[in-house]
Amino acid sequence: MSIKHIYQNRFFLFLSLLILSNIFLGNSTLFGQSKTNVYVETDPATFAFDGYAAHLRVAPRDVEHWVFGIGAYSMKFPDLLVNINPKNSNQGWDVNLKHGYGIFSDYYFNSTKDGWFIGGQLALQQYKLMNSATGSKEANFSTVLLMPRVGYQWFPWKEGLYFMPWFGLGFTSKISGEREIYTKSYDLFPLMSFVTVHIGYKF
Repeated sequence: MSIKHIYQNRFFLFLSLLILSNIFLGNSTLFGQSKTNVYVETDPATFAFDGYAAHLRVAPRDVEHWVFGIGAYSMKFPDLLVNINPKNSNQGWDVNLKHGYGIFSDYYFNSTKDGWFIGGQLALQQYKLMNSATGSKEANFSTVLLMPRVGYQWFPWKEGLYFMPWFGLGFTSKISGEREIYTKSYDLFPLMSFVTVHIGYKF
């Protein structure tokens, strides 16, 4: 896939999220209320690692404390994430999370749905593996991820722009594909941790 196609796909993904947010705002009676808040956000770190992230979350006003969302993301794993597993450390692995698709559910301790929250993510993730010792040969596999998380949503100006640092520790398991390239085998540790900061806008 060319760089032009990659950025076109990202543009259409963000455009779709903006259109969906307007649909939710314009049809908030679907939630049995006069207003629904919609959050459009991204994870800037994924762009630094040749990926992307786009998330749409909805906070029904008549459902206290809860926010629900969907997201799509990808990134190339930095060496730090690959080498944290001793069985993969310095083994020449190149790990690319090609696509991740997740649903999220978060509970805010504050009824205004900001500040501290706990929640979880259920995701399908598709990986591509390459190894420096095996040339251009690649392997592909898919996993399911169940990750509880805790975070904090901060609005510098009370509304609009926000920053959301969060930490998650979850369970992952292969559901299809192969993790082997010739005699090389990539070890998939069942526990996965992740920490990041999302940036978004509340409508």
